[in-house]
Amino acid sequence: MLQAARELETERLNFRMFRASDFPTYEKWCANIDVMRYIGGKALERLLAWRHMSNLMGHWALLGYGYYAVEEKSTGNLIGRVGYTNQPGFPAFELGWTIAPEYQGRGYATEAARMLLRYAFEELDQPHVISLIHDENTPSKKVAEKLGERVEGNAELVGIPYLIYGIDRS
Repeated sequence: MLQAARELETERLNFRMFRASDFPTYEKWCANIDVMRYIGGKALERLLAWRHMSNLMGHWALLGYGYYAVEEKSTGNLIGRVGYTNQPGFPAFELGWTIAPEYQGRGYATEAARMLLRYAFEELDQPHVISLIHDENTPSKKVAEKLGERVEGNAELVGIPYLIYGIDRS
């Protein structure tokens, strides 16, 4: 049975499980190369977008944590996904974020990632958290640095090179 995510919030954002009704928006993101450029490197057609979203939901069932659907409180709009993965092939427990292009530049990624980093340390008892970031993804590198993460090395996943940013629980 699917482990339900504890709903969380920040001043401007709500965090909840993905729902089937989110798929049209998620499919639109996956079809947009500007969204997918650093997440697999290519846009995804409908079937693969469904598998991608299902993978995020399945992570909860298998490990008890995963990616949250992120809503803007003021509008109720689904604006992105932020959360955790630690699946086979990953170098460590990862915190990742993706905010839809039309909502970028408002500090949402930093706000969401900061709260979920604290949650990973305090509630999930993680001693170390990483973020895998493509070297050309300057906005995500800035978010990682605002969180206090520093470059620890390199990794390659599905043929795409990433910098490993990381931080220890203090």
